Amino acid sequence: MELRDIEIFLTLAEELHFGRTAERLHVTPSRVSQAIKKQERRVGAALFDRDSRHVELTPIGRRLFEDLQPMYLGMREGIDRAARAARGKTRVLRIGMTNANHQDLRPLLDAFEARHPGCDLNIRHVGFDDPFGPLRAGAVDVQVVWLPVREADLTVGPVVYVEPVVLAVGARHRLAGRASVSYEDLADEVVMGGARPDYWREALVPRHTPSGRPIPVGPVAGNSAEMLPLLSNGEAVSPAHAHAARYFARPDVTYVPIHDAPPARWALIWRTAVRSDLVQDLAAVAGRLGPIMSPELEGHPADP
Repeated sequence: MELRDIEIFLTLAEELHFGRTAERLHVTPSRVSQAIKKQERRVGAALFDRDSRHVELTPIGRRLFEDLQPMYLGMREGIDRAARAARGKTRVLRIGMTNANHQDLRPLLDAFEARHPGCDLNIRHVGFDDPFGPLRAGAVDVQVVWLPVREADLTVGPVVYVEPVVLAVGARHRLAGRASVSYEDLADEVVMGGARPDYWREALVPRHTPSGRPIPVGPVAGNSAEMLPLLSNGEAVSPAHAHAARYFARPDVTYVPIHDAPPARWALIWRTAVRSDLVQDLAAVAGRLGPIMSPELEGHPADP
């Protein structure tokens, strides 16, 4: 079994979704499907039960996952340690991001790396359908998320980025040609669901318009890759953060400013019970640097 096929199997076993697996590994969903079929032929049994709605490990797939994962992680850690040593790096800080715009945070990352030249910064994608799970599981050390965060076991650190909120719609949608829209307009639309917990989602997608009309919720997406086709074909619209217009620019999707949405604030969070000098120093650097204003907000003051 090739190493890439093992990686595809283990990732699908975690995600239980072909699209998210493909996104994480930067391959096509058909490549994921081909790899799984190849492994099933070699094993001689199904590794996943799958239909149009669900993907689940079979008992044989679960056993294979439990056998392969520790060996794979140990091998990766060994390779990573060797690679860091070759570059003169001795430590690593894993930063989880539900947003895709880590280049916008480059002033913060560069300032931290200048203080810790022996530390590798690893960026890890975190889906907004389980935004705190990887942090709690120890898969990342610190995370950048939009506020508010009200979790008893997590500490909220300094705000690192501020940006406007926009409405993502299909290019042929009735709102696509507007100069701006209001949250009030969403009462007449189907809005995408998927982010959780509810209070966190509602900071971006409220349940009701300013006048109290309910905002209908429709299809569910766990990440941006799942959102884009639903937006493109007009199944739903979705409030989004302004950086999406730069990082997910597509001819079939339009981003319209929501003029009555407050700016979104992104902050560092970490596990309260875990003390890490690297995390604390990243927070200290962020505090000294202050919030980074998105290009759309440059020249406008924001409440940190």
